[in-house]
Amino acid sequence: MPDNPTLTVLGAGSWGTALAALSTRNGVPTRLWGRDAAALAAMAASHCNQRYLPDIELPAELVYEPDLGSAVRGATIVLIVVPSHAFAAMLEELAPLLDAGTAIAWATKGFEPGTGRFLHELVAERLPGRAAAVVTGPSFAKEVAAGLPSAVTVHSDNEAFAQQLASLLHAPNLRAYSGSDVLGAELGGAMKNVLAVATGIADGMELGLNARAGLITRGMNEMLRLGVALGARPETLIGLSGLGDLVLTCTGDLSRNRRLGLALGRGVAIDEALRQIGQVVESVLTADEVARLADKHGLDLPISAGVRAVLHGEVTPADGLKALMAREQKPEYPRGLFGNA
Repeated sequence: MPDNPTLTVLGAGSWGTALAALSTRNGVPTRLWGRDAAALAAMAASHCNQRYLPDIELPAELVYEPDLGSAVRGATIVLIVVPSHAFAAMLEELAPLLDAGTAIAWATKGFEPGTGRFLHELVAERLPGRAAAVVTGPSFAKEVAAGLPSAVTVHSDNEAFAQQLASLLHAPNLRAYSGSDVLGAELGGAMKNVLAVATGIADGMELGLNARAGLITRGMNEMLRLGVALGARPETLIGLSGLGDLVLTCTGDLSRNRRLGLALGRGVAIDEALRQIGQVVESVLTADEVARLADKHGLDLPISAGVRAVLHGEVTPADGLKALMAREQKPEYPRGLFGNA
């Protein structure tokens, strides 16, 4: 990486804006791109993202670039922060525009819809030969943008790139760690969205704190078992990208996935709940891909499966609860720490 790296952030939603503001405040020359040129112009004029981060003042040095080619030209690193369903299309657009030495990172959480493929697989396929990394962890955009203490982790097969990108994000109020388990980091960041819906439903039904703790713990068990089956490292999943993100999204009302669960638990129809939230809720697609992976590896993941059934209208939240509670009594770990419980 050059001595004076530059960063382009693609996606001017809450998380993309927060990361662009963070890197700019860290002294990294940063451009922010989004599809809505008018919204970018308004942000440039007001130094504020009124739609997604209305109470946060953005640094004056942040550059807003509505043209994708201009945004990525000459960038040392391009950081993609678009919803998972738009990720593959974003890579296709980028492929002919990137300079030869530009590295790729993403702070998108989820799978490719319809295939269950991990995002790093798409990057390797469509932008081969580049340094690549995922940025993930328990980090609500609003709190990062406001400078509240937070932590993220950067994982890459290229250890030097992971460390370099983490150093660009590391700040007085944000600790950025690094690692090399890209698959594990991505699994935790995606699967926690499904489990956050489960705890949201339980809280919406006013089932109590015991139910919430049980769902988080048994949800963590499901994440670990699927992760081990896929080849992820358990320590990754009990770290920031797994357990950390799981606790945050299951308990914090800034989580769109938790808010969806809360609404469903209170009897709101899913279409109305999504309309009220007004942003992409990743769990709706991710639940299908978790089910696909579980079937492929012969795993019974009852909480994740129950969430998927509720999201598809196959069962009500109350019936889903009854099904979970009616499961047979068994040892917590019948085949060791990551047994198929």
